[in-house]
Amino acid sequence: MQLCMMIPPTEDRRWTVARQMGVRFAIAKLAPELTGKAPPWDYDALASEVKRYQAGGFKIIGLEGDQFDMSRIKLGLPGRDEDIARYCDMLANMGRLGIGLLCFNFMAYFGWFRTRTGLAGRGGALVSDFDAERAEALGLTEIGTISQDAIWDNYKYFIRRVAPAAEKAGVRMALHPDDPPVPSLRGVGRIFTSVAALERGLDVVDSSALGITFCQGTLQTAGEDVVAAAHRLGRDRIAFVHIRDVRGTAERFTETFPDEGEIDMPAAFAAYRDLGLTCPIRPDHAPAMDGDYVATDRVDGINVGYEANGMIFTVGYMKGLLQAYGWRDV
Repeated sequence: MQLCMMIPPTEDRRWTVARQMGVRFAIAKLAPELTGKAPPWDYDALASEVKRYQAGGFKIIGLEGDQFDMSRIKLGLPGRDEDIARYCDMLANMGRLGIGLLCFNFMAYFGWFRTRTGLAGRGGALVSDFDAERAEALGLTEIGTISQDAIWDNYKYFIRRVAPAAEKAGVRMALHPDDPPVPSLRGVGRIFTSVAALERGLDVVDSSALGITFCQGTLQTAGEDVVAAAHRLGRDRIAFVHIRDVRGTAERFTETFPDEGEIDMPAAFAAYRDLGLTCPIRPDHAPAMDGDYVATDRVDGINVGYEANGMIFTVGYMKGLLQAYGWRDV
């Protein structure tokens, strides 16, 4: 497997720490609010970021998250066809530049969502949590109520148009489950809340370009057996793996260090070995440790859960398990 990290466009301490840990491969979110450039549908903007990461010692092997405003696509609003065309341009640019993975989601209005981001965890480390009652107490947003059926229809419209472009570009699109995996969040329907739902999403089109982002933490909170889920999906459908741990359920959970949650991590890595996975694998949200800066006002992209010190612990933990199970060059 390819050990990689989510490395932000801003060349901060996380770049230095990643190099010191021996991380060579980067997953990037290159939205204009992070880069100050055009979105990756612009070839020159994307090429310049690839070059800049290379100069810093990293090869971008994947993009993750919404690389531009996807609201019109996910909510089925006028202008979505224009945005889908831009999405296809982005896929073509990725293929030209050798970026073979796109981790995407179909979480409308909200991305991954937490109700608190500065909760004290082990030894005073800061973690995030989710409480469905707290979330619902915030009320509906300005878009009101959006049904699961509407989100599902919008997803089908989108994926039927972009999957052929991904195939042509040689890019694997890896569908991320909804985080948190609740059926509705402040009135907005969520549709990818189980392994069965993810399989349904892939089955909309018959495309080798579609796969799953196997996010352990999300699937655990969804009530899935992580090891059984890995075997159920199998090598052909798992295109990317996210490593994090949690305690709790979809309605109420807390994120943890990878050695103290409810997932049997050694068993999960053994499953990846037994399946013969060769896809990218990265640390996901990690507790903020002493010396880390944490934004506590919101969850926005990678401003929470991707601090340098927390990543040191998680990457070291992952390297130990990967090497123990036979992956030496990590």
